[in-house]
Amino acid sequence: MIGLALGGGSARGWAHIGVLRALNNAGIHPDIVAGTSIGAVVGGCYVAGHLDALEQFARTLTRRKVLGFLDFNFSGTGLITGQRLCDALDARLREINIENLGKRFVAVATEIGTGHEIWLSRGPIVDAMRASYALPGIFRPVRINGHWLFDGALVNPVPVSVCRAFGARYVIAVNVNWDSTSRGAVVLGLEESGIPAAGPAEDGDYEPVGGVIARNRRAMKKLLQRQLFGRRDNGPGISRVMVEAFNIVQDRIARSRLAGDPPDMIISPRLPTFGLFDFHRAEALIACGAVAAQREIDELRRDIDSHRGGTAAAAERMGPRD
Repeated sequence: MIGLALGGGSARGWAHIGVLRALNNAGIHPDIVAGTSIGAVVGGCYVAGHLDALEQFARTLTRRKVLGFLDFNFSGTGLITGQRLCDALDARLREINIENLGKRFVAVATEIGTGHEIWLSRGPIVDAMRASYALPGIFRPVRINGHWLFDGALVNPVPVSVCRAFGARYVIAVNVNWDSTSRGAVVLGLEESGIPAAGPAEDGDYEPVGGVIARNRRAMKKLLQRQLFGRRDNGPGISRVMVEAFNIVQDRIARSRLAGDPPDMIISPRLPTFGLFDFHRAEALIACGAVAAQREIDELRRDIDSHRGGTAAAAERMGPRD
């Protein structure tokens, strides 16, 4: 059985679509798909037979449309409720339960409070996706069976272990963050490090969100747009700080887990110029994913054929069961 582990990475996760296209075109069809965060969204749509619809949706996104999906949350559990995005997923995947899919699918989430790694392999697929991509502080957590869940990248950014636990003998992992922070190192003083300095931040960068909400929704939307898509002076806003911090943690956890439970093949799209909120650049991201997968196709075919041959030979040596 072939397992496919699709990692988290916000907008960079559109590259998963290109990877899946390339694998399927080469005749490589995973039996088990495990996804974290955006990997759960792409993986779930693929297993449910709605990858075409997701790709079409992604390719039509613009910055304006992305902002249109950001519905502000005033309850204090997250900056965005995510209901508009949920409604878009619901329009295609309503009433689809994971256990009724033709292939095994698992979404990874994290339980608030305990920090438990939760494997969602039953129930409504949209709920599983929402829980897996609920970025802390940005999206509101999701309640499933009495448990509050958020982004699975906090505990298992590239879920190779999930594929193996569900019976995969050969696991392909897709890590869309390897070239963003994986070059991180210890720097002794920034003065002589050669690292370019960021632009100066203005005092307004850290204006309390509550005050903005009280004054004007339009001001809140403009603030969020600057925080997500950047500002002229490159000064980080609250959202950017939170997401970048989360991304660094995710990268360190991913490296540790992949070292302890390495996949049989890892596909790492080269995405150095793509930001975590570049959802409007789906066409280029999908193309990068396809190119990355195509680089590994020949080796993948050899590995899979060799693995299948070895498995068949082992079964023959064991003989028929009583």
